[in-house]
Amino acid sequence: MSTLSQRTPWYREPWPWILISGPAVVVIAGLVTAWIAYTHGDPVLSDDYYRQGLAVQQTLASDARAQSFGLEARLRLNAAGDVHVGLSARGQARSKDFVAPSVIRVTLSHPTRAGLDQTAELHREGEGYVGRLHLPASGHWLVMVESDGADGWRMLGKVILPAAEVKIQASAP
Repeated sequence: MSTLSQRTPWYREPWPWILISGPAVVVIAGLVTAWIAYTHGDPVLSDDYYRQGLAVQQTLASDARAQSFGLEARLRLNAAGDVHVGLSARGQARSKDFVAPSVIRVTLSHPTRAGLDQTAELHREGEGYVGRLHLPASGHWLVMVESDGADGWRMLGKVILPAAEVKIQASAP
C-alpha cells in the first residue's frame, strides 16, 4: 500500500507535458499564421485587375505597331552617359504611316534589381535622338525604346554592359 500512496498525479510528471508541448506549439503557430494572413493583404492580388488587363492589351498593341512599321533602333552609349538613338522604319510602312516622334523614352532595367532601373527622355536632333543616362553597372540589362501617344509603339531588347552599340528590332508580341 505504501507504493500506491507515493505515486504522484499525472500532471506532476514531466513526460505528459513533453508530449503535449509539441501539438500545443503547432496549434499556437497555426493561430499566429492565420492572424498574419488575415491582417496583411497579399500585394500580388489587385482590386483593379480589369484595368490592368486593358493596359496589357495596349502594351501588346504597341509592340504590334512597332512590328508593323518594321522599326529598328540603334542605341549608342558612351562612358560619359550620352545616349544616341538612330530610329529607322523598314519596308512599305515607312512611306505610308510612320511619323517619327519628337521625343522617345529609353528605359534600362535590371532583370532582378528594380532599384537600378533608369529612364531617360531623348529629344530629336537631326537624324536621331539624344539624351543622357547614368550608365549602370556592367552586366545584363533590358532595354525598352518607346514613344507616347495614341499611336505609340514599343521595342524591347537586351544589352550586356559595357557596350558601345546595341541594335533593337521590333519583334512579334
